[in-house]
Amino acid sequence: MLKDKNDFLFEDRAEASEKLIAEIPLDIFSLENIVVLGVSEGGVYFANELAKKLNVPMNILLTEHIYSYINPELVIAMVGETEEVVIHKALTEAFEIPKDYIYNEAYNKYSNKILNYIKKYRRGERLSSLEGKYVILTDECIETGLTMMTAVKTAISLGAKNIFIAVPVLDKVVYKNLVTVCDNIFCPYKIDDYISIEYYYRELDEPFSFDEIKEIIST
Repeated sequence: MLKDKNDFLFEDRAEASEKLIAEIPLDIFSLENIVVLGVSEGGVYFANELAKKLNVPMNILLTEHIYSYINPELVIAMVGETEEVVIHKALTEAFEIPKDYIYNEAYNKYSNKILNYIKKYRRGERLSSLEGKYVILTDECIETGLTMMTAVKTAISLGAKNIFIAVPVLDKVVYKNLVTVCDNIFCPYKIDDYISIEYYYRELDEPFSFDEIKEIIST
């Protein structure tokens, strides 16, 4: 059964961005040393829009999925560009996946994927120190929280002073978990029984391409 257009939370990313920015308290706008980081290709759109509104720098924070060897489509962990690893404990315990496998995969993903993305997106430059920075992590949605948790750990490892999360829609259970590890979460819609991103956007264009992200970061 097709959904009525009024059932969607957002017409598109542009409307989602407007609603998200409206959630940001005015005192954030007065802070200095802010940096906005998109934590996925889709999240770069929101990071760029928010950075323009705040007139602050933005960048992309790179992460990679680690999949189960039992089900190659099942994400069981994430690794970030400072080699921080976040494990989905319930899944790894349920499928009895050893930690050695996860950390070996994390090393491979970091070496073969993330370092390659750093070369492509930033000409080999890693994220600079976030010491003393107010960091806003953005994405187009949060489903399981693995990506965002990895981003939080990465920001902490780089010395961020305060960490905020800004996202148009996320699962309520994930919200309760994430709000304990950051300073605040700005989100217009916290959803019971989150389904998938396509359920909340009437029109969902493709995320920025590699060339588009590279151009945005370099400006």
